[in-house]
Amino acid sequence: MDLKSNHTPVLTDSAAPINITKSRLGVHSSLLPYSPTGTTIPHGMLLTIPRKKAGFLEDVRSSGWLDAMKSSSPPPRKITKDVSHGFASSEADSSYFSWLLKYPSALTSFEQITNYAKGKRIALFLDYDGTLSPIVDNPDCAFMSDNMRAAVKRVAEYFPTAIISGRNRDMVYEFVGLTELYYAGSHGMDIMCPVKSTNKQKQDKEVNLFQPAAEFLPMIDEVFRSLVETTKDIKGAKVENNKFCASVHYRNVDEKNWDLVGQCVHDVLKGYPRLRLTHGRKVLEVRPVINWDKGKAVTFILESLGLANCDDVLPIYIGDDRTDEDAFKVLREGNKGYGILVSSAPKQSNANYSLRDPSEVMEFLKSLVLWRSNLAL
Repeated sequence: MDLKSNHTPVLTDSAAPINITKSRLGVHSSLLPYSPTGTTIPHGMLLTIPRKKAGFLEDVRSSGWLDAMKSSSPPPRKITKDVSHGFASSEADSSYFSWLLKYPSALTSFEQITNYAKGKRIALFLDYDGTLSPIVDNPDCAFMSDNMRAAVKRVAEYFPTAIISGRNRDMVYEFVGLTELYYAGSHGMDIMCPVKSTNKQKQDKEVNLFQPAAEFLPMIDEVFRSLVETTKDIKGAKVENNKFCASVHYRNVDEKNWDLVGQCVHDVLKGYPRLRLTHGRKVLEVRPVINWDKGKAVTFILESLGLANCDDVLPIYIGDDRTDEDAFKVLREGNKGYGILVSSAPKQSNANYSLRDPSEVMEFLKSLVLWRSNLAL
């Protein structure tokens, strides 16, 4: 496949790709079981590959990859003993409580949120790592608890629910194991609709997919293999193939070697102008240069549900990472919905509210279910 030319994005199912052209912008109804007739992809979501060479080199030079790696990986908070009150407190507590004035807890603000939600249809969007599961040293072991799974399953009974992750969609689906959800992997570049069939054989088939970056698969595979080879001697480095993006984790790498990790990624990518670098929590992510992110994925799923641009719809997105900011921004613009940032430390965000950690996320989900079930009484 010639990846140097400008190709149109591809909408696919398990059988055959469907090209989206200027004369055919309608979303194929068989791929979107919840779509009303005539659902279309707005012009702002159309994906175009820049004709000029993309700026990976400019990207890392504009901020400096080492500075970006450090800023996305804050050091652990120093804990001191508060003798007068008899409990452990943090030196950062005062700044955190000040931060809460701008990003109040979604739990303490729950009544305010639900008052606004009365008479509206809620659509729920969730990140995975750091939101439904704790951040762990080994990304292959980021398992969600049974209690969290039960909470997500329960909330999906009342509201359309999607998980949007930077991970490979199949891996997130395996971690979560609930068929009633939307799954959007690779930062929304690989979307699967809920599986309605109870037939196990049918569930195993890849159906109802939207893959705007399908043409990049051979390139991502090639880069993944190169990254594995170039980082193999860096202790603690781990490269993950997330299908439409490649992730280089440096959580377990000595900080003195972080610049070496960044240099390895740069050396590999300098020959791929149609790929770009983004930063997450102690991870460097290589992605296609296309007009698509988690915010676009939220918009697409709302379109497919027939819930976009409706005054009686309240989208809520809960996430903890930089890549979730694209979704927060979409919801904040035009006051369309609420973004909830999961963080125990102050950080600038496009979110409206905050939660400290996955345990508070679970409490928030349970509260939503209780509120909604009481409305039905």
